[in-house]
Order: sequence, then C-alpha cells, then structure tokens
Amino acid sequence: MLIDSHAHLELEDFDEDREQVIERARQAGVEVIVSVGINLADSHRAVEIAEKYEPVYAAVGIHPHDVKEIGPETYDVLGELARREKVVAYGEIGLDFFRGHAPREMQIRRFGEQLEVAQSLDLPVIIHDRMAHRETMAMLKGWKGRKRGIVHCFSGDYAMASQCIDLGFYISIPATVTYPKALEIRDVVRRVPLNALLVETDAPFLPPQSLRGKRNEPAYVVRAAEKIAEIKGISTAEVASGTSRNARAVFALH
Repeated sequence: MLIDSHAHLELEDFDEDREQVIERARQAGVEVIVSVGINLADSHRAVEIAEKYEPVYAAVGIHPHDVKEIGPETYDVLGELARREKVVAYGEIGLDFFRGHAPREMQIRRFGEQLEVAQSLDLPVIIHDRMAHRETMAMLKGWKGRKRGIVHCFSGDYAMASQCIDLGFYISIPATVTYPKALEIRDVVRRVPLNALLVETDAPFLPPQSLRGKRNEPAYVVRAAEKIAEIKGISTAEVASGTSRNARAVFALH
C-alpha cells in the first residue's frame, strides 16, 4: 500500500469526479492521500474533503503564490482549521521565485511567520521551494522551532537533500522522476536512503511521463514508486512499505 503525501483534491480539477478519483487510487493500492491547501478557501475545502472521505487527510496553509492574501485574521482561521481531527500538517508554505506572484521580501516574511504558526500548532510543515534553494535553506536552518516535515516535490541536488535530512525533513519524490531529463532528481533518489523518502503526485499537476499533458491523480503515485524501485534496484513493494512508513511517522498516522 502507498501513501500519496501531497495532492490537491480540493481543486476544481476534481469537482466532476472526485469520488471516482479516490476510488481509483484505492484500487491502485493507495491507502492514504494528503490533500494540501494552498490558500484559505482551498484549505477549508481540503479539510471538508478529508472529513468526507476516510482515506483523505488534509494540510492547511498559504502557498507562496498567495501570501498577498494574508490578512489580520488569516492565521487565526488557519489555526482553527488545523485543530480539526484530520489535519496532519501545515502547508504548503515556502518560497517560489520562478513565478513571482508575490515580492520576494514578502514571501520570505510570510514564510517565517508560517513556520512559527506551525510550531505553535505542533504540526509538521510541508515546504514548497522553487528556484529559491539558497533562501529556503537559510530560512529552515535559522528557524528555532522543532524542525520536522517534508520538502515537497524536491528539486535540489544531493547536497541540498542531505542538508534537509540532517535538519529533520523528508524528501518527497513526485512523478517528475520519470521524466527523461530528470537526471538530478534520479541521482538524489539513488543516493538518499529509503528511510528519508516519501512519494507524491502533486495532482492534478506533474503527471508521469507516460501521461504528460493529462491530469495527474493520486492513483499514479505508483509510477513514482516504480521508478524509485528501478533506480534503487529494489522491489516496488519495498518502496511502498518504506515510504508509507515514513509518511505515517511524519504525519502521525496510526
């Protein structure tokens, strides 16, 4: 059985067939899906979906694209949501200097604030880092809180992965590992021990190579697991068992 540690079932991409998507995931051997909020409204929806469907859990937070929306009451509302039974993490939060939807200085400030919110809620964090490796690592190293969580959709090199692991973070591998040009992430997978890895889809984004151009969904997390198994020279069952054990540890799923 697999755990999709990062999907976005709350997005409108799944409004027409969300229940069928969850059922297809179950049939593919996915026992848990973590639906991750990216703004206040979607965090609400992620929690509602988690409460409706047994295999789904939720994370709440404000994505770096949306930090301009943070107002005086945002963190209080997120705090209330985070105390719901099926919320297992705070995120996704972090830095994204690729799209530039918010000024860098604002992203950094809000990232720091949200790390403190997560600490106050005693939740692991889900980190978004795109084209901001140096700044992300500086923030995580400088954070005085209890360092635990996931660097989602990891896009750094092995040296960065090692630093993240040393700080207390898991490295989450999406189906981009199947892309022909994804040499660096395959090197990370090859060298990082299985006990530090998770798998994810980031659905509806980042489908595996065989489905490029189509909507991704949690059932396809098995493609990432299969590729990891191929790279490491172990069985897919070993990858499923190991990454699921890791996910259960970081999300406190029992």
